[in-house]
Amino acid sequence: MPLKMWLIPLVCVRPDCGKHRLTAAGLYRTVRKVLDIDRWYDLATEYLECKGCKKKYPAWSEDILGQLDMGHRSQFPALLTYRYSCDNRVLRMMRERTLGNSVTQLYKKLMEQHSEAWTQHVLQYLTACEPFTTSSLVQPPVFAEPPLLPALPKPKWLLAVYARDVLGRLHEVKAKITSVFGCVLKMDSTKKVTKKLAGAASGTAAWCTNVGNEHGQVLVSVLTAAEGHGLDSMAAGLMKRYREAGEVAPKVMYVDRDCCSQHGQSWVKVVFSEWDELEVRLDIWHFMRRFAAGVTTEAHPLYGIFMARLSTCIFQWDAEDVAALQRAKVGELAAKKTGPISEKRVSARITTRELALHCRRRTRGVEETTRLIGALIDLFDSADGKDTLGVPLLDHERIQQIWKEQRKHVQCIQDPENFPLYMRKGTLKKGGVELFCYRCARGSTSLESFHLHLNRFIPGTSASDAHFQAYLLEGLMRWNDDRMEDAIKGASSIRSFGSAMKEAVERLSLTVFGKPWDERYRPPGAYTGELLGMEYLYSQTGKTLNPVLQNPEEEDRLVEAVNDQDLQDEGFGEEITEDITVPVLYEDEPCRDLVISPSSLPLPQSPASLAEPSTSSGGDGQHLNPAYLVLSQPPDTGSSLSKEAQGAVIGPDGIAGWDKVQDLAGYLRINYQPRHQPQLTHGRFKAPKRSGVTPGVESVKRCLIGHPGGPAQWPSTVAQHQPLG
Repeated sequence: MPLKMWLIPLVCVRPDCGKHRLTAAGLYRTVRKVLDIDRWYDLATEYLECKGCKKKYPAWSEDILGQLDMGHRSQFPALLTYRYSCDNRVLRMMRERTLGNSVTQLYKKLMEQHSEAWTQHVLQYLTACEPFTTSSLVQPPVFAEPPLLPALPKPKWLLAVYARDVLGRLHEVKAKITSVFGCVLKMDSTKKVTKKLAGAASGTAAWCTNVGNEHGQVLVSVLTAAEGHGLDSMAAGLMKRYREAGEVAPKVMYVDRDCCSQHGQSWVKVVFSEWDELEVRLDIWHFMRRFAAGVTTEAHPLYGIFMARLSTCIFQWDAEDVAALQRAKVGELAAKKTGPISEKRVSARITTRELALHCRRRTRGVEETTRLIGALIDLFDSADGKDTLGVPLLDHERIQQIWKEQRKHVQCIQDPENFPLYMRKGTLKKGGVELFCYRCARGSTSLESFHLHLNRFIPGTSASDAHFQAYLLEGLMRWNDDRMEDAIKGASSIRSFGSAMKEAVERLSLTVFGKPWDERYRPPGAYTGELLGMEYLYSQTGKTLNPVLQNPEEEDRLVEAVNDQDLQDEGFGEEITEDITVPVLYEDEPCRDLVISPSSLPLPQSPASLAEPSTSSGGDGQHLNPAYLVLSQPPDTGSSLSKEAQGAVIGPDGIAGWDKVQDLAGYLRINYQPRHQPQLTHGRFKAPKRSGVTPGVESVKRCLIGHPGGPAQWPSTVAQHQPLG
């Protein structure tokens, strides 16, 4: 009741009325039923009438709520739909797309909360009635039975309410997305999320192109009909955003393709022509994945070793950072008092995550990288690159062709000169040593991680174009806010994504207290008008995206069209794309001789080693311990062990004698004959028979092989029987 309770002056919104004052006209005859977390409640409102045109408004209509200031508007408790209404507390539970946060899970939780609260009310009622059952004042006692539990709306209604909530804040969401900048940009595309488009928009989009920054935020996300085509408008919008905001132009852009051109400038330099000093670099993650196409199978036992050494051919660690991390590990091992400390044991305890967090790395240069990669391919393309069954890791023709094509891109993966790619984001104390924590701006691995989440921004298995747009932009806005919280030192304990409410609080805090409420808060800029998501796609096809439902009947039709079985999604967890570009901490060149032995292949780990994270990982997700990757390390001369202990191999649990385990494994291993065949000769998928084979020879050969003298007499026998064919 904004007029009765707060005496807020309200006016008529009809354009031909002249904004006459609204007066009270009693209570509105409709009372809304609102879904809360553990119960239903009724919501009534006042009826307002215009003095001029006599038009009447219920006070919960958007025409009235839009005239309230944020302090009073925020007190309105619910979002109203055609059939039911939903409390804001239930809406907030649907906004965060995390593990298990699907509408089906929310429906089950609401059902449990309502059932528990309803059972408690019934229990209180029966407890109050029980004393009267033995009372002589009531003969016989007559009590009304408690009513049944009111039914909850289905999950598809919850999904429709969530979409309407996002559509009501769409302009604010767009403003927050277009207020993001960066000096190191990454551009990459994915097609998996486009498969969720349903209805008239099904099949219209083939790619979703995203541009991120060094903090992992997404500057823009657009849908296109083809990868790389039609992105001129997106690039023009980004350059206009930087120009109008007065931001410094980006210095580096990492891409997964079109990094260079044999004929003039690359495509990326052409579309971003306004940024003259922009350096285009090829993402090393994609560069390494191109070599994976030259292996016979990613399940090969040498695949992880090959990819780990490939990263070492490209990167080298900062010596000072590695030495500091090793001192920290020595301090941790000394505090645990688990035995003698050697360099090999210290290296085995350093994980890939620790290396990436505390140690900087840089590229080796064009000449050295080219030499090392060539030597690595020659090593694994030889007889040393086969497993114990004789199956080669690399396909000779494919890997040589790939290396011939990728040799020119070695220059594209080098770090830009005189540009810092690492930012300090704090310190961490380990083993009594203060270590710096770094965030690397190199490459587009952050976008690959984002693509894992992007597909699950869209609930269920399909969505119409309007709902798809709402879910996509809401997910982008929340993703960017979370990445900014990670980047800013001293993250706030307040987790709120509503910029309109935050801005109102800051303004009132300056008026009342003379100081801001949150020192870290920065108001987002105005929406720049850039086309995002489906709007960009429709601008190229001439269609119009209408994000607002026209009438309540249309809303009901959309809700009924959703199948509950399509909503059985479970949200998503904190998945992170595995960074195969983090090199292993080798002590010498990665291209030394490879010796296939039981100790060089991944062995079953002991329980002690399973309790610790691995330090290297291949592209197939198998984790390998550096003790198995470093195949021929020099003896450790800096330890205080005896000569006998120095000659032994230290296992992952820090106990000497691991060489005995390896010898036993080698003795028990069965040596099979090589069974690899360049082509199948039998079975359903065998190669077709070559022309020129005389029919009948194979049958004669099978008959003679069983003869005691068959093999010795084979040449003359075949010559005698060939005419019979």
